[in-house]
Amino acid sequence: MKSNRILLFAGGSLGQWAIHHIKQEDWLVGVDRGSLFLVQHGFSPRLAIGDFDSVSPDEKAEIEQHSQSVSSCDPIMKDLTDTEMALTWALEQQPAEIVLVGALGSRFDHSLANVHLLQKALRADIPCKIVDENNEIRLIDSALTVERDHFSTLSLLPLSPEVTGITLHGFQYPLKNATLRIGDTLGISNVLKADTGTISLHSGQLLVIKSKD
Repeated sequence: MKSNRILLFAGGSLGQWAIHHIKQEDWLVGVDRGSLFLVQHGFSPRLAIGDFDSVSPDEKAEIEQHSQSVSSCDPIMKDLTDTEMALTWALEQQPAEIVLVGALGSRFDHSLANVHLLQKALRADIPCKIVDENNEIRLIDSALTVERDHFSTLSLLPLSPEVTGITLHGFQYPLKNATLRIGDTLGISNVLKADTGTISLHSGQLLVIKSKD
């Protein structure tokens, strides 16, 4: 595993907030219209990937001019979303972490599919998270330590049918050896009371969602 992070900029909700997530040593990947966002903000993506059906011919030319590499595919004859193609490439690079930016937006089907993509990174044992202006989403299957930050709440939702043995320390609403099943809302809107908190579980896959209004 390498020491660098890879940031994937997809074509969902993006804004100036997204720029603040970029560190100098990060590898930047533009996904379809996310590529245009990067080049129009002065960045040269290491890779621009997708079918580019959400940009005009002039905008695609701008992407091609300012990207280090471009991987374009047919918008109809493909089996994967642009974001899954980009994540697959990123996982092959074996980075220290992958951050999905612009993976949430007005298309709920795409947003939910991108949350499900966290499973691919979990299986590859590469840390991965989705970030937008108000949320940070991770998927875990063992333990996680979280620190107090600018997010006001932390929610837990099962992505597998059942998650067992959930134990929380450092939270306003602790849990001990609890079980969450699809449809349960017990884990919504918890609050970190200590400087750090721990989340552990025995089995299943658990979404950990930090949020602020």
